[in-house]
Amino acid sequence: MPGRTSVRVGGWALILGALGFLGVFSYLAARFDYPAILDGPAGVVLPRLTATGPSGRAVWALYAFLPLIWIPAGTGAYYALRRTHPGAMLTALQCAFLAALSMMAGLMRWPTVHWRLADLYASADASQRPVLDALFDGLNTYLGNYIGEFLGELGFSVFLLLSSWAMLRSRIVPSWLALVGLATGAAGLIGMFRNVTPAVAPVAALNNYLLPLWMIVFGILLLRQRDEQQAIAGG
Repeated sequence: MPGRTSVRVGGWALILGALGFLGVFSYLAARFDYPAILDGPAGVVLPRLTATGPSGRAVWALYAFLPLIWIPAGTGAYYALRRTHPGAMLTALQCAFLAALSMMAGLMRWPTVHWRLADLYASADASQRPVLDALFDGLNTYLGNYIGEFLGELGFSVFLLLSSWAMLRSRIVPSWLALVGLATGAAGLIGMFRNVTPAVAPVAALNNYLLPLWMIVFGILLLRQRDEQQAIAGG
């Protein structure tokens, strides 16, 4: 059945996506001091960016496309839960699409325009570098903080909240399991304000662990779906 296939593809997308995010994050943490380096100025960040070489650029490109996993994930969750909560899951599906596109737009700046800025920065003189600094900061604020982080995290956090709420209300998984999903979505909504106030930084840090864990658990639940009309837990 088409619905069953979508559910299974969504499950694998969540599992492999979580593993992909963990792998890319670990690589960039080791080679690029990510994410701490994001607070640095262009004069520090851009030379470090080019120092990662072609392999680093390839990893950034992979990172930029990874958010697309939210599209099959949202479709799979919609088919799995739409029977009991059609309105909520339609909204969740739309939020998953929003997350995929906005996060991809934010991350794509690194292997493209930022990479070009890094090349220019290496040969720029003292009069040119302030312009490159301003362009770098502006792109980080608009594409990074507002589009990629805030809007993207808003999208997938609401997707997780609505999906977990549907599971909780449908009683198709143990309540504690659905509550973990609700906690992950809520932590994402709180953590996305980390660029507004440092008070939520601990919540954002906690969500870095909760999110991939819940993605894997949610993916397994979707893979256990035997039929489009059955519960995620496999009835």
